[in-house]
Order: sequence, then structure tokens, then C-alpha cells
Amino acid sequence: MYLRNGLDNYSFEPQKFMATPGTGEEEACPAQRLLKLLSGKWKAEIFRLSTDGPLRFNSLLRQIPDSNKQSLSVALREMEAEGLLQKETLQQKPLHIEYQLTEKGRQFIPVFQQLEKLV
Repeated sequence: MYLRNGLDNYSFEPQKFMATPGTGEEEACPAQRLLKLLSGKWKAEIFRLSTDGPLRFNSLLRQIPDSNKQSLSVALREMEAEGLLQKETLQQKPLHIEYQLTEKGRQFIPVFQQLEKLV
């Protein structure tokens, strides 16, 4: 299963992700916004991996084939700026940083679960 952390109790309501035609909401469609949040190199993979719990940068580098430090750093910064991930410094010397989903990020888990069922 794509998401393995036992979040089967989440429900997904597709109508929340649809714009109402003729109301000017087309630009603010939540589904489009979600796609923009998670489009970009490695973002979907980072999201998927982070559903299993906190991750460290080097762990992400190892788990995402063909990734590199620069593109991974950019994706993590963007996801943090969007409020999907939280960066936590656990130790200064040697530096240990973990990334984990925020509450906002966890709200997207049911969407990914539904997408997994379609594929």
C-alpha cells in the first residue's frame, strides 16, 4: 500500500476539491492548488515518504533515486514554506534535522490514498 501508517479512518470528500462553475472559483480550485503544492521535483516522493514518520535529509537522498542535494533542498524549503512540512533541529553539533508532516500536510493523506486506489 502506498501509505502504510494505518490512516484508513480518514475520509475523502471529492466535492471539497471541485470548483463551482460560474462563481469565479475556478482559479481557486483546491485540486489545482494541491497539484501546485506537490508538483515539482521530488515533492510527491517526499510527501509519500514523510507519511511514515519523520525523515532526515540524508535518508531522503538515499531513498529517492537520482535525487541530489540541491533539488532536494529546494523541494523541502518550498514544502516547508507552504506549511506541508515542519523542520525540526534535534541537535546542533553534529547537526541533526528532521522533517515531518504538519497538520496541514496530514490533511492531504486521504487524497493520496484515493489516488492510490485509482492507479
